[in-house]
Amino acid sequence: MAKLIFGMNQSLDGYVDHTEFGPSPTLFRHFIEDVGRKAGSVYGRRMYETMRYWDDEHSEWDADRQAFAAAWRNQPKWVVSRTLQSVGPNARLVGEDLEGAMRKLKAERDGEIAVAGPDLARSLTELGLIDEYRIYLHPVVLGRGKPYFAGPRPPLRLMAADRIDENVIRLIYRPA
Repeated sequence: MAKLIFGMNQSLDGYVDHTEFGPSPTLFRHFIEDVGRKAGSVYGRRMYETMRYWDDEHSEWDADRQAFAAAWRNQPKWVVSRTLQSVGPNARLVGEDLEGAMRKLKAERDGEIAVAGPDLARSLTELGLIDEYRIYLHPVVLGRGKPYFAGPRPPLRLMAADRIDENVIRLIYRPA
């Protein structure tokens, strides 16, 4: 049975915003390896549209960006949207029955499936379907933006904490 994992970069004050701060080279390599190990990813529409950037080739990319793009392209993706009519390569649309689709996905797959985006994570948290939360805590204070927890904060239990690079700590929580 697969586990749904919600993990994102987060500021000290609880916000996620890829335009305000990004991963160091060490953290980016960590993400390349992580994406390569995942059994797939579930995206909300907005996050999926942002990540579609990796479907295209860019001549200016270094080896790490090429490696991330290859890992992302190889990974199966499920896109939760009521407005999209189609999705790109290696992706399938999830329509109205989010809970049923996610329960089926978890039952049919093995390994870890990433959940991308705080709004989608909120919906899956409310349904009791997130198995683990991974916060990549950066020493940045934004003061505004999209919060990591887009809805009520579930009761959590800290399972692990580890330093990924000189400035980022990964905190791993499971529902209590």
